[in-house]
Amino acid sequence: MGPLSILDLAPITQGSDAATALRNSLDLARHAERWGYRRFWVAEHHNMPGIASAATAIVIAHVAQGTQTIRVGAGGIMLPNHAPLIVAEQFGTLASLFPGRIDLGLGRAPGTDHTTAVALRRTLASNPDLFPQDVLELMAYFKPEAGQTVRAVPGAGLTVPIYILGSSLFGAQVAAALGLPFAFASHFAAQQMIPAVRIYRERFRPSAQLEQPYVILGVNIIAADTDDEARLLATSGRQSFASLRAGTPIPLPPPDREWEKDVLPFDAATLETAQSISMVGSLDTVRRGMQAFEACMQPDEVIAVSHVYEHAARLRSYELASRISESAPTAGAVSRS
Repeated sequence: MGPLSILDLAPITQGSDAATALRNSLDLARHAERWGYRRFWVAEHHNMPGIASAATAIVIAHVAQGTQTIRVGAGGIMLPNHAPLIVAEQFGTLASLFPGRIDLGLGRAPGTDHTTAVALRRTLASNPDLFPQDVLELMAYFKPEAGQTVRAVPGAGLTVPIYILGSSLFGAQVAAALGLPFAFASHFAAQQMIPAVRIYRERFRPSAQLEQPYVILGVNIIAADTDDEARLLATSGRQSFASLRAGTPIPLPPPDREWEKDVLPFDAATLETAQSISMVGSLDTVRRGMQAFEACMQPDEVIAVSHVYEHAARLRSYELASRISESAPTAGAVSRS
């Protein structure tokens, strides 16, 4: 089993608020550090009543200040929303405050609806198709050359590892051409996971940052002491995602048995048609599914998302997930939804 990391959305639950969500994210990161997770990423989303990580760089600083060794970063910054210079300055500042611990994942989607995207972007003409050029501009600000007319201060001369995020073939092509690590959003958009990973690995060009392809795959993990408990916990995320797809995002709701789904055996032959990759169940159940998934996809790293309403249950899910590689499973299955 490869390294395991966490992607956190600082979830705001029904009946709670953003302040509680941000405290819970820091608490989770502190536990993750003790449990051996490699990195803790937060994601940029806007106009979402259930997500408190809109000011992503500030949340990263909050988490990094409260931890000691775990890598902390963005999974990701939605680059069309920002001038590359601003991002370079923000992450140059973070790298100066927390040297050797900051990651910068970049995505080309706005991370919100169209109306909010227009309100966010630096000009109404901002074009996500210019993403590769924006990435190159951003990378240039981290170079040490003193002769630049415009410099990122802090930023210039600092090492801030950059990752390309994607849910399509486009991100895979950009990451391969630039020789950067590639993180695919298979936790919510798995349809093109297999061809995207194949294209990235086949077309990868070594760079100063990376000599060999490096693939991170997102997986929903809901682990509990029993399969039945995990199946119930998973209903919160299912309700939230259904509301998002309907255009009416909501705070993360409590579990609801009416939203339960059966846990199905993992079948690698159906990966190409999977809408998302989810592991739901006891430790043995999740471990068995993860081993089969990793054997099929051979990711260099897996980054886990756990949409669980109660904070204690969310901690327990990540604690169990951290133990996946400890021993062989006895039995189990996964759900693919």
